[in-house]
This record gives sequence, structure tokens and C-alpha cells, in this order.
Amino acid sequence: MTTTASTFEVTPAAERRPSFARLTLVEARKLVDTRAGRWLLITIGLITAAVVTLQLVYVPDAEQTFVNFFLSSLFPVGLLLPVLGILSITSEWSQRTASTTFALVPRRERVIAAKLAALVVAALASLLASLALAAVGTLVAGATGGAGTWRIEGMLILHAAVFQVANVLLGAGFGLLLLHTPLAIVTYLVLPIAWSIVGGLVRPLHRTAEWLDTGRTMEPLFGTEMTAGQWGRLGVSLLVWLAVPLLAGLVRTMRREVA
Repeated sequence: MTTTASTFEVTPAAERRPSFARLTLVEARKLVDTRAGRWLLITIGLITAAVVTLQLVYVPDAEQTFVNFFLSSLFPVGLLLPVLGILSITSEWSQRTASTTFALVPRRERVIAAKLAALVVAALASLLASLALAAVGTLVAGATGGAGTWRIEGMLILHAAVFQVANVLLGAGFGLLLLHTPLAIVTYLVLPIAWSIVGGLVRPLHRTAEWLDTGRTMEPLFGTEMTAGQWGRLGVSLLVWLAVPLLAGLVRTMRREVA
């Protein structure tokens, strides 16, 4: 009887456990529920639209092509997506909702995994938005005397997806590691830039910078072809700047007391 009773006690709890898909949906909704997250997404959309508009006004007609509109729209999005990644992680602690979140889902690693999955979805959604705005720009260019060329390599879109997903996860890694919004944002913006400057100025570090400077290792993603060596350097740089902070931050989050 004891075994039977125990089974009936555990089964309802197991049934109430939210699925990973549901957790991801909840975390995706959190990205737009906060004022900071909502305005950041709006800002990303407005800046991207402004970039396309400026190209239509100032770029020579021959360069008003789908691929150029698309590539130009990736830069502002790639710059701001890491901030979204940071906010997704640190908002739980800055708004003191971590106690509620981890009380509802005691396995913290599931919450973190759902946050990362939601961020990947957001990055891919931003890619679709860039494609849509590039299409609008190309249509307008074709109607106003621009080149209006639609040709684009599928590999370039794949590279763009890698670029945006890596950027948003870079921010999430810093957020997990530091768990403090201003500190994580400043560290993310300053540390890689400082390393890039030092790596470029100090001659003995030139070779190392080729492998650890994400500004350099991500640059080939804006082309249609990447060599094995370029993929290798990208992988090493992301291991240092993305994987290590994510793993260290996960350990810290798992151990941190929720006040």
C-alpha cells in the first residue's frame, strides 16, 4: 500500500511539470514583457529600418541590391542582440523574480536552457525581419531606379544565422557569468574591444588575436565561402568568449542563493 500511495503522490506532480516547449514559450514572452526588453526590440527594428532607408537615399543605384540591404541590416541587430541576451538572464535577479521562477521550476538548468532556446528563436526571428526589410528595400529600389537585384546565396543566409545566434548567446554568457545588468553590458562591450585593440597593437599577440578576436573570426561570415581554417578560428574564439562564460555562469547560477 505504501508503494501505491507513493506512486499516486508523485504522478500528479510529474504531470504538472511544464514541458520544455512551454518553458521556452514563457521565456520568449518575458523578452517583451519587460519595458527594457520591449523597447530594445523596438529599437532594433527601427534602427534596421533606418539603415535600409538610408541606403535607398544615399547609396548609389547600382549597389541597391537585396544582398546589400540584407548585409547592412545585420550589423545594428548584431550589436544589440547581445544586450537582449544579457537582459534575458539578469532581469530575473534585478527584478527579483528569480525566487518565483526557481520555485515554480526547481531545476534551474531547465530554466536556463529555455532562456537560451528563446534567445536563439529571437535571433532567428531577427534574421527573418532583416530578410523582410531587405525585400522591401529591394522593391522600393526597383521602383525608383535602383538595381533592385534579388540574387543572394543560400550559404550567406546560413552564415548570417550563425552570426546572430552567436551574438545573442555571447550576451547571455556574460549575463550568466555576472548576473548584474549594467556590469554585464559594460563588460561585454569593453572587454572584447579592449582585447581587439591590444591584439592589434602588441606584435607578439597578433597571432593569438587571429584566433581569439571575435571581430576578426566572425568577419568571414559575411561572405559566401569559409575555409576550414576560418571555421576553426571562429570555433576557438566562440569557445573562449561564449562557451566558457556560459558554463561558468551556469555553475554560478546553480549555486547562488535566491534571496
